[in-house]
Amino acid sequence: MIEESVPPGDEDQSEEPQHMPRRGRGLAILKETAIVVALSLIIATVVRIFLFQAFLIPSESMQDTLRVGDRVMVSKISLRFGDIERGDVVVFADPNGWLGPQPEASDGVGGAIKGFFQFVGILPDDSEGHLIKRVIGLGGDTVECCDDDGLLSVNGVPIDEAGHLFPGDDPSLNEFSEVVPDGELFVLGDHRSNSGDSRLNGSFSEDLVVGRAFAVVWPVNRWSTVSAGDAFDHVPDPE
Repeated sequence: MIEESVPPGDEDQSEEPQHMPRRGRGLAILKETAIVVALSLIIATVVRIFLFQAFLIPSESMQDTLRVGDRVMVSKISLRFGDIERGDVVVFADPNGWLGPQPEASDGVGGAIKGFFQFVGILPDDSEGHLIKRVIGLGGDTVECCDDDGLLSVNGVPIDEAGHLFPGDDPSLNEFSEVVPDGELFVLGDHRSNSGDSRLNGSFSEDLVVGRAFAVVWPVNRWSTVSAGDAFDHVPDPE
């Protein structure tokens, strides 16, 4: 009987592995996961730096609008495409020691990990070195308190602050009158009796503003928007 010869390359391939070895599959999955995590961190960092940032409210100075432990979202887009307006709630870097001596940053691995996650936006910024207040006066405005009715006034117009002032608080217990320099902001906390603000420290440069708060996102039962309201709508531009 004559045996047929098998052309080169047509040998039986049944003995070759049909599937990727387990180790190879594991490395591929690990590689894909690392790429996804890296891209997610890059996107989160870009969002934090250029678009939005979460901040943790550490004090009672903005009650009842914002409470201790609230997580607020701050928009940085609005600073690039619009001006700051009276009534806006803004986060800004500490101008000249408004916060007083601050505790040193946490050392060790735990502190480094926390700082990393805050930087990329996974954790809310704990607000160290930053403050959050309501804008009362813009550059050129005259801010005074208080008139015969006990109200704060801007450019001679009394302001009804019932929509944001802490219940039971007066607009201010100490009288003041200040013309805000151009390019600066005059800010007050909504909890006037428990806020160190421009009444004591004066105005500060707009360049220190990080962004405008627009929503409380945590805890769930505190979900709400943060707005300027309409208390300042009728204030005229400074002469």
